[in-house]
Amino acid sequence: MPGATRLRYLALWLASAVLSFNAFAQAAYLTQGQCAGFPRVALATPAGWCAGLVATGTQGLSMPRRILEVAPGRFWIADMGNWEPHRGRLLELVLPEAPGDEARTRILAARLDRPHGLALGPDGKVYVGEAGTIWRTPVGLNVQREDVITDLPADGAHPLKEIVFGPDGHLFINLGSATDACRDDRQQQPLPCPEKQGPQPRAAVYEAVLGGPEHTLQSLRPHATGLRNSLGLAFTAGPKGPRLWQAENSVDYTDATLPAEELNELKPGSDHGWPQCLSDARGRPVVARGYEGRTRCRASDHTPPVMAWPAHVAPLQLLTVPPADHPDRATPWSGRLLAVWHGYRSQGHRIVSFTLNRDGQPTGAARNEVAGWTAQRGVRPLGNPAGITVDRQGRLWIVEDRNRTVLVVAPEGKHR
Repeated sequence: MPGATRLRYLALWLASAVLSFNAFAQAAYLTQGQCAGFPRVALATPAGWCAGLVATGTQGLSMPRRILEVAPGRFWIADMGNWEPHRGRLLELVLPEAPGDEARTRILAARLDRPHGLALGPDGKVYVGEAGTIWRTPVGLNVQREDVITDLPADGAHPLKEIVFGPDGHLFINLGSATDACRDDRQQQPLPCPEKQGPQPRAAVYEAVLGGPEHTLQSLRPHATGLRNSLGLAFTAGPKGPRLWQAENSVDYTDATLPAEELNELKPGSDHGWPQCLSDARGRPVVARGYEGRTRCRASDHTPPVMAWPAHVAPLQLLTVPPADHPDRATPWSGRLLAVWHGYRSQGHRIVSFTLNRDGQPTGAARNEVAGWTAQRGVRPLGNPAGITVDRQGRLWIVEDRNRTVLVVAPEGKHR
C-alpha cells in the first residue's frame, strides 16, 4: 500500500479508536426492573416487549460485531478487539441458570485478524470470517479450526468479511473496496477503477462453492460487483427461487442527505455502479463526485437499488426471520427482513425491519424495532448496534461494538 494511503488509513483508525474509547468510557445504561431476567434498559421496543442488558465490557467484550446462538443458552460472538490486526477473538457467552446471576464469557480463539462474519454452515459447523481467511469449527467446548478459504485481501479501507450461506450451500463473501471512492495517492479517480479489474476484483460479493467428501473449496468467483462494502447480506425465499440482498455502505460524503445507502438485489454478473454511480435520497442514479462529464449513470447502465435508505445509517447486517410456524410463536419480526443501522447520523442508531412480499422482496417503509437510542446522560449511551440474531424462542439478541454490550429484546413478563 502506498505511503500516503497508509497514513490516511492510520489517521482514520486513530480517529475511530478515540471515538470507540470515548464511547466506552461514557457507555452506561441506567437499569430499572427486569427484562427476561436481566436488568432492564430504557429503549423503544415493540409493544409488549422490553430490552435487557445481558453483558458489558466488564465481562470481556471489547468490540463485538456478530452474535450467533449455537445451543440453548449458548452464543458465540465475533469480537474484533479493535481495528488492529490480530486483536480479535471468538467468544462464547453462556447465560446464567439462576435468576440474578450474571452471564459469563470465555475465549474460544484469540489473535484473530479482525473477525466479523459468523454463520452456521449446512454442515453444522460455525464459519468465521476474518479479514483474510474464512475458517470453520464444529460446535463444541473447544475450537477445532479448519481454514476453508485463505489469502483473501485484508488491506485497505474495507477488509471485513461478511458471510452468508445460500439455500444451495454456496457461501457468499464480501470483498469490500480498498478505498472510499477509488482515489489514488494523487487524489485521482481513474476510470475504469483498477479495483474492479483483474482476476480478483474488489468491491464485490463472491460466491464460493464447497463440495467433495471434505466439503472443501471447489471454486471462488465474483457474483456481483460495483459494491463498495457489503456488510449486510441475506437471502429471502420467492416463488422463482432464493433471492440475495445486499446492504450497501455508500461513499463518505459530508452531506447530511447524500449519497443514499442502498438495498440491492444481487444477481449473477450484476454491476451496481460503484465508484462512479451512486443514488440520491429517492434512489435515482447520480454521477459520483470526481466523475462528472466522464460517465453516465442511467438505470440501464448499471443495476439500480431496490430501496434507498437514509445517508450515513451504515447498515451493518441483514437478517431474514422466517414466518412463525404457529400464531402463538409469532414475534414482531416474524416473516420480515431485519436491518441493523449502526449510524453516525440521527437516522441510524436503530434496528429496523421491512415487510417481505409474496415474491420475497422487501417493501414499504422501514419500521423501527429497537430505537430511542439517543444519548441521554445517566440513562443510556448513543446506540451502536453492530450485529443481531434471533434465538430459538424468537428473542432478538444485539451486540453493540463501541458500547461493548450484549442486549436482548424479549416479551414482557417472561424469563429465560
